[in-house]
Amino acid sequence: MIVDVIDKNFALVTGPKSVTGVRRRRTNVDHLEPTPESVEVKKGAGDEEVAKALTQAKKTKFMKEELVLTKPTS
Repeated sequence: MIVDVIDKNFALVTGPKSVTGVRRRRTNVDHLEPTPESVEVKKGAGDEEVAKALTQAKKTKFMKEELVLTKPTS
């Protein structure tokens, strides 16, 4: 989940680790894959706030699912 935009190339993301195992870190936006699901959190929200928002929105199951990405063929 994106919790902040650092600049045009990087975003701050979190799982949070307690829910998905993804630790909070800076990530290149080219490495992110949008999903059809979203949850509103304030900019820079902490892991506890994100976990609470996911629970309230009943999205924890979706966040725990493993995504299978396929590379587009040229």
